[in-house]
Amino acid sequence: MVLTHGLFIDGVEVAASDAATYDSINPADGSVWACFADASPIDVDRAVAAARKAHDAGVWRQKPVSERAQILRAAADLFSDHHSEIAAAEIADSGATMRKANGADIIGATMSFQEHANLIEAVAFEEAEDEYFPIEARSIIRREPVGVVGAIVPFNFPFAAASWKVAPALAAGCTVVLKPSPHTPATALIMARLCTEAGVPPGVINVVTGASPQLGAALVAHKDVDKVSFTGSTAVGKTVMKACADRISRCLLELGGKSANIILDDADLDIAVPTALFATFFHAGQVCESGTRILVADRIYDAFVERFAAEAEQIVVGDPMNPETTMGPLISAAQLARTEAYVASLKADGARLLFGGARPDHTDPDGFYYLPTCFCDATNAMRGAREEIFGPVVVIIRCRDDADSVAIANDSDYGLAGAVWSTDEARALAVARQLQTGTVWINDYHMISPKYPFGGYKQSGLGRELGRAGIEEYLELKTIHVGRTASRAEKHYLALTLKDG
Repeated sequence: MVLTHGLFIDGVEVAASDAATYDSINPADGSVWACFADASPIDVDRAVAAARKAHDAGVWRQKPVSERAQILRAAADLFSDHHSEIAAAEIADSGATMRKANGADIIGATMSFQEHANLIEAVAFEEAEDEYFPIEARSIIRREPVGVVGAIVPFNFPFAAASWKVAPALAAGCTVVLKPSPHTPATALIMARLCTEAGVPPGVINVVTGASPQLGAALVAHKDVDKVSFTGSTAVGKTVMKACADRISRCLLELGGKSANIILDDADLDIAVPTALFATFFHAGQVCESGTRILVADRIYDAFVERFAAEAEQIVVGDPMNPETTMGPLISAAQLARTEAYVASLKADGARLLFGGARPDHTDPDGFYYLPTCFCDATNAMRGAREEIFGPVVVIIRCRDDADSVAIANDSDYGLAGAVWSTDEARALAVARQLQTGTVWINDYHMISPKYPFGGYKQSGLGRELGRAGIEEYLELKTIHVGRTASRAEKHYLALTLKDG
């Protein structure tokens, strides 16, 4: 039996205004596994109205910070208690493997809520300082919640990505309207339900699900949304930014990437090779900061290529419910077709196919599977080396020296992440400091902590998520000046306007 799930508005699950629904497809076998409410702009109005009412009433923002933090920790505990339910939904909805769902997805979201509870308790919401020039006064700096947040998250990490927006927004005292990807709405609804169970008041967190692009457009353009937090493609991010500009509304954009994984000539290949595979093929390459350009020093290029191909044979493509599987399907037939088009493009541009380049013959034919694919002898000018594929495809590019690696890495419209591999930490740091990107790993990859900011340079986005910087994204600054001069005569500046000042 396929269950139908409603929207989550004002603390309860409700049907779409016109009772419309749509099917969610399991990417592992192409089957309909669940049915969700198909919201319209009318439902966005309902959700935003609930969030606005809750914010204006102060039911959340006026709670002591310690109480908000306690509720965030209680929600994190509930995520752990409902681990099996969340994992099952994440696997069926997104094609995540059991390993990913149980690790990066659920543990990542739990840590995000816990850490944002810690971070908000360290924020000074009001600071005061005495002033004596040009006059005696007291200045107060206040940090206040920005208001109603429209949060839009992608399909690749539905539960974890939602936590990156919901946790800091709630910590700051904001209310939220969350729009998950139409492909992966299930765990957003679970998150809202569990947050409410933990003590978040009705209207503070709302979820609208739907298949129409009009849904996100209505949320972004809504006059009562004070801030938009969007994670997705650069192309859509530009549309979001334009809509926010029309209203002079704040926006946070975490967008695409084409990250460079730099292998210097003194790298330890025993760890650099398997980690480069992880950097690229984790979640079938559907990760914004994947290391999809491997830049290898000329002296070790052939050795790296040989070992990379050999170790890639250990990747197990298959049913994500099988605990032995290390790479599952792509999210949809459209994403599968997109991946195949880029593979054809790289072949036409003259890159040499090292392995992959086809659909597997051992998986469910109705699933959206593609083999791990690598092209070597590629150049940075090739379309497949410049554009984000969001599939299990990597290119290996030969570099002359460290300076050449930096130049090629920075020759990109994107700047989300990257890595440097070397047994000489000082040398790796020298390269890392020259990279035009928001995150650089040295001798590692994909290691993201909610304690530290994450975001991109150039067309990879604006603003930062996570860490203290991520909390600040959801706070407005207010300065209050308290004049302390005792008489009219002491207010000498009145002479600038009044004759007897």
